[in-house]
Amino acid sequence: LIEGESGVGKEVVAVAVHQASPRRDGPFIAVNMTAISESLVESQLFGHEKGSFTGAQIAREGLFRAAGGGTLFLDEIGDLSLPHQAKLLRALEAKEIIPVGGSRPVKIDCRIVAATNADLSAAVQDKRFRSDLYYRLNVIPIILPPLRTRRDDIPILVDHFLKKFVVG
Repeated sequence: LIEGESGVGKEVVAVAVHQASPRRDGPFIAVNMTAISESLVESQLFGHEKGSFTGAQIAREGLFRAAGGGTLFLDEIGDLSLPHQAKLLRALEAKEIIPVGGSRPVKIDCRIVAATNADLSAAVQDKRFRSDLYYRLNVIPIILPPLRTRRDDIPILVDHFLKKFVVG
Protein backbone atom coordinates (compact mmCIF):
# COMPACT_ATOMS: atom_id res chain seq x y z
CA LEU A 1 0.00 0.00 0.00
CA ILE A 2 1.48 3.31 -1.12
CA GLU A 3 0.21 6.36 0.74
CA GLY A 4 0.95 9.99 0.02
CA GLU A 5 -0.44 13.29 -1.15
CA SER A 6 -1.51 13.77 -4.75
CA GLY A 7 1.50 14.30 -6.99
CA VAL A 8 4.18 12.64 -4.84
CA GLY A 9 4.81 9.86 -7.35
CA LYS A 10 2.84 6.88 -6.07
CA GLU A 11 2.52 5.36 -9.53
CA VAL A 12 6.24 5.89 -10.18
CA VAL A 13 6.96 3.84 -7.05
CA ALA A 14 4.45 1.17 -8.11
CA VAL A 15 6.18 0.86 -11.50
CA ALA A 16 9.57 0.64 -9.76
CA VAL A 17 8.28 -2.16 -7.50
CA HIS A 18 7.01 -4.00 -10.56
CA GLN A 19 10.24 -3.54 -12.54
CA ALA A 20 12.42 -4.70 -9.63
CA SER A 21 10.38 -7.86 -9.07
CA PRO A 22 10.30 -11.34 -10.58
CA ARG A 23 7.00 -10.25 -12.22
CA ARG A 24 8.75 -7.56 -14.31
CA ASP A 25 8.21 -9.51 -17.53
CA GLY A 26 4.46 -9.60 -16.88
CA PRO A 27 2.09 -6.72 -17.55
CA PHE A 28 1.79 -3.63 -15.37
CA ILE A 29 -1.84 -2.53 -15.44
CA ALA A 30 -2.74 0.75 -13.71
CA VAL A 31 -6.31 1.74 -12.98
CA ASN A 32 -7.56 4.88 -11.25
CA MET A 33 -10.50 3.69 -9.17
CA THR A 34 -12.13 7.14 -9.25
CA ALA A 35 -12.21 7.04 -13.06
CA ILE A 36 -14.48 3.97 -13.12
CA SER A 37 -18.18 4.59 -12.63
CA GLU A 38 -19.67 2.80 -9.63
CA SER A 39 -21.84 0.63 -11.87
CA LEU A 40 -18.85 -0.66 -13.87
CA VAL A 41 -16.26 -1.33 -11.15
CA GLU A 42 -17.01 -5.03 -10.85
CA SER A 43 -17.08 -5.58 -14.61
CA GLN A 44 -13.81 -3.66 -15.10
CA LEU A 45 -11.97 -5.54 -12.34
CA PHE A 46 -13.42 -9.04 -12.71
CA GLY A 47 -14.64 -9.07 -16.30
CA HIS A 48 -18.05 -10.08 -17.57
CA GLU A 49 -19.77 -12.68 -19.70
CA LYS A 50 -21.47 -11.87 -22.97
CA GLY A 51 -25.06 -10.76 -22.34
CA SER A 52 -24.58 -10.35 -18.58
CA PHE A 53 -25.97 -6.80 -18.74
CA THR A 54 -27.31 -4.38 -21.33
CA GLY A 55 -24.51 -3.54 -23.73
CA ALA A 56 -22.35 -6.57 -22.87
CA GLN A 57 -22.08 -7.66 -26.51
CA ILE A 58 -18.88 -9.63 -25.93
CA ALA A 59 -17.17 -11.23 -22.94
CA ARG A 60 -14.30 -9.26 -21.36
CA GLU A 61 -11.57 -10.71 -19.18
CA GLY A 62 -11.26 -7.82 -16.68
CA LEU A 63 -8.19 -6.17 -15.23
CA PHE A 64 -7.31 -8.92 -12.74
CA ARG A 65 -6.90 -11.43 -15.56
CA ALA A 66 -5.26 -8.88 -17.88
CA ALA A 67 -2.58 -8.36 -15.21
CA GLY A 68 -1.93 -12.12 -14.96
CA GLY A 69 1.69 -12.83 -14.11
CA GLY A 70 2.29 -9.13 -13.49
CA THR A 71 1.05 -6.28 -11.34
CA LEU A 72 -2.35 -4.63 -10.99
CA PHE A 73 -2.01 -1.09 -9.61
CA LEU A 74 -5.20 0.14 -7.95
CA ASP A 75 -4.81 3.90 -7.60
CA GLU A 76 -7.10 5.85 -5.25
CA ILE A 77 -8.25 2.66 -3.54
CA GLY A 78 -9.68 4.77 -0.70
CA ASP A 79 -12.51 5.87 -2.99
CA LEU A 80 -13.81 2.34 -3.54
CA SER A 81 -17.33 1.79 -2.16
CA LEU A 82 -17.89 -0.60 0.75
CA PRO A 83 -19.72 -3.21 -1.37
CA HIS A 84 -16.89 -3.25 -3.90
CA GLN A 85 -14.35 -3.38 -1.07
CA ALA A 86 -15.97 -6.64 0.07
CA LYS A 87 -15.71 -8.11 -3.43
CA LEU A 88 -12.10 -7.02 -3.78
CA LEU A 89 -11.26 -8.56 -0.40
CA ARG A 90 -12.84 -11.85 -1.48
CA ALA A 91 -10.74 -11.84 -4.68
CA LEU A 92 -7.54 -11.16 -2.75
CA GLU A 93 -8.23 -13.84 -0.14
CA ALA A 94 -9.41 -16.57 -2.52
CA LYS A 95 -7.09 -15.61 -5.40
CA GLU A 96 -10.04 -16.05 -7.70
CA ILE A 97 -12.80 -13.98 -9.24
CA ILE A 98 -16.21 -14.62 -10.71
CA PRO A 99 -16.88 -12.50 -13.80
CA VAL A 100 -20.18 -10.59 -13.85
CA GLY A 101 -22.78 -13.00 -15.16
CA GLY A 102 -20.44 -15.95 -14.67
CA SER A 103 -21.03 -18.98 -12.50
CA ARG A 104 -17.52 -20.41 -12.12
CA PRO A 105 -14.56 -18.97 -10.25
CA VAL A 106 -11.48 -18.09 -12.30
CA LYS A 107 -8.03 -18.27 -10.69
CA ILE A 108 -6.01 -15.06 -10.72
CA ASP A 109 -2.26 -14.57 -10.40
CA CYS A 110 -1.20 -10.96 -10.10
CA ARG A 111 0.46 -8.75 -7.53
CA ILE A 112 -1.77 -6.01 -6.17
CA VAL A 113 -0.24 -2.64 -5.41
CA ALA A 114 -2.72 -0.10 -4.12
CA ALA A 115 -2.30 3.62 -3.56
CA THR A 116 -4.24 6.39 -1.90
CA ASN A 117 -3.98 10.00 -0.89
CA ALA A 118 -6.60 9.36 1.81
CA ASP A 119 -5.84 8.47 5.41
CA LEU A 120 -7.08 4.88 5.29
CA SER A 121 -6.50 4.23 8.98
CA ALA A 122 -8.88 7.13 9.75
CA ALA A 123 -11.32 5.79 7.13
CA VAL A 124 -11.23 2.43 8.91
CA GLN A 125 -12.01 4.15 12.22
CA ASP A 126 -14.90 6.01 10.57
CA LYS A 127 -16.18 2.76 9.00
CA ARG A 128 -15.69 4.15 5.47
CA PHE A 129 -13.05 1.54 4.65
CA ARG A 130 -13.09 -2.11 5.65
CA SER A 131 -10.49 -2.95 8.28
CA ASP A 132 -9.93 -6.45 6.87
CA LEU A 133 -9.22 -5.06 3.40
CA TYR A 134 -6.96 -2.38 4.87
CA TYR A 135 -4.86 -5.00 6.67
CA ARG A 136 -4.78 -7.20 3.56
CA LEU A 137 -3.48 -4.29 1.44
CA ASN A 138 -1.17 -2.78 4.06
CA VAL A 139 1.24 -5.73 4.19
CA ILE A 140 4.16 -3.59 3.03
CA PRO A 141 3.28 0.05 3.69
CA ILE A 142 5.14 2.71 1.73
CA ILE A 143 4.56 6.28 2.83
CA LEU A 144 5.75 8.88 0.33
CA PRO A 145 6.38 12.26 1.89
CA PRO A 146 5.91 15.34 -0.28
CA LEU A 147 8.99 16.93 -1.86
CA ARG A 148 8.67 19.98 0.40
CA THR A 149 9.76 17.75 3.30
CA ARG A 150 12.62 16.20 1.30
CA ARG A 151 14.61 19.28 0.32
CA ASP A 152 17.81 17.24 -0.02
CA ASP A 153 16.23 15.43 -2.98
CA ILE A 154 15.70 18.62 -5.00
CA PRO A 155 19.28 18.92 -6.37
CA ILE A 156 19.24 15.23 -7.35
CA LEU A 157 15.94 15.65 -9.17
CA VAL A 158 17.07 18.86 -10.89
CA ASP A 159 20.21 17.10 -12.12
CA HIS A 160 18.17 14.13 -13.36
CA PHE A 161 15.67 16.26 -15.28
CA LEU A 162 18.37 18.50 -16.75
CA LYS A 163 20.18 15.44 -18.11
CA LYS A 164 16.94 13.96 -19.37
CA PHE A 165 15.38 16.98 -21.07
CA VAL A 166 18.14 19.41 -21.98
CA VAL A 167 19.23 19.01 -25.55
CA GLY A 168 22.98 19.45 -25.69
